[in-house]
Amino acid sequence: MALDTPVASDWIVRALFRLRGLGSMNSTIGEFSSKGGFLALERTPTEYVFGLAGRLWGWPRRTADVDGWRDWSAPGIKIAADLRAVPAGEGRTRLSTETRVLTLDGWSRIIFRTYWLVVGPFSALIRRRWLKAIADRAREAAGR
Repeated sequence: MALDTPVASDWIVRALFRLRGLGSMNSTIGEFSSKGGFLALERTPTEYVFGLAGRLWGWPRRTADVDGWRDWSAPGIKIAADLRAVPAGEGRTRLSTETRVLTLDGWSRIIFRTYWLVVGPFSALIRRRWLKAIADRAREAAGR
């Protein structure tokens, strides 16, 4: 259900996507992650891990497959993010998301920190809005 949730689930996310110049407004979270160049690193019934690895600029830009992501050690970054569902008792589930970034050289660290100072708060807001949209859909499906 989480990956089938519309990626631009509300006006806040749509506005942020427009500001960033991101397309795929009519896609789902799952489709958006793959169209955005992210690789599905792991997928189980309770967790979806996606990531990318590559240079911020230059060639090669990004890895093409999961083995390339695991082996990437050239200058650049490695990002892994997830959506995870954990039983929370009484028929409830806690859904969380986490993003981890590894910068592999000093220049990438400087560039990414600068980028994340600007983009980070908006990225966090989008992920919180996604979690809310997923929870709302789950409540609707359960008839609550």
